[in-house]
Amino acid sequence: MKYWLIEHPAIVSFRWSPTQSYGATWWFLISAISFYVAAAVTLHLLLKFFRRRRAVPLGPVPALHSLAMALISAATFTGALFSAEAEARDTRWLWQRTRTTSFEWLLCFPLGTRPSGRVFFWSYVFYLSRFLHLLRTFFVVLRHRRLSFFRLFNNSVLLVMSFLWLEFSQSLQVLAILFSTSIASVVYAYRFWTEIGLPSRPFKFTANCQMALWGCNLVCHVGVLSLHYLRGGCNGIGAWVFNSLLNAAFLVQFLKSYVKTHWQRKSSGSGSGGGCSSSKREEDSPRHARKNSK
Repeated sequence: MKYWLIEHPAIVSFRWSPTQSYGATWWFLISAISFYVAAAVTLHLLLKFFRRRRAVPLGPVPALHSLAMALISAATFTGALFSAEAEARDTRWLWQRTRTTSFEWLLCFPLGTRPSGRVFFWSYVFYLSRFLHLLRTFFVVLRHRRLSFFRLFNNSVLLVMSFLWLEFSQSLQVLAILFSTSIASVVYAYRFWTEIGLPSRPFKFTANCQMALWGCNLVCHVGVLSLHYLRGGCNGIGAWVFNSLLNAAFLVQFLKSYVKTHWQRKSSGSGSGGGCSSSKREEDSPRHARKNSK
């Protein structure tokens, strides 16, 4: 299995380049995000214009999408982990000369690092998987006729961040990929579980996983900033600063949405003994969407 994850010639010889990598240009990134936002808003307005109240039947498509994303996330996590281990083994002699540990390398790439090799191949796979992730927005619109600014902003930010990782060989991206794909594989496996009709948990599983991911990212950002000043600089620090600002903006939007949802559920539960809250969870479930589509 390691051959297909770290030793395949396409992985070892990978190089991020506008002429060799699909989607490796600023024009492609901006066009893709613009098309995504325009398509999602147009679909939402069309459903409102035709006053369609029932969910659009999607069949097994959402379940297959969740399964595919779970498998891709698990493969990306495994490939990135093995690739980081292989890079540590192959460049151990250099790290001994510079007195750099493996963990410091994960946080802070040396100045002059180029976006090529095993680690950046799996960073590229992660970048491409963000486009597949966008499809979930359209599932939500078709099922529940809901479209929030937070969802559009979140998905667009994830695309920009993963592009910057490759474009500027940004430090911290290995740990960010490991954290993100480990959480995504669990979340999408849970979504697949609920899509095929198996029982779901009453708490906000996805939101709690997102909070755990943000806690890990915050600790790592502090580590990058410390190493940047202690070790004479980290590669791609400009992109890291920009990504940190995007992360901060996303965190603010996420916390606003999280708190708003929490207070709405609390007020609904106190007003009707929990009846409205339970009904709302049922309405958001895939089984309820399939029931409404009949």
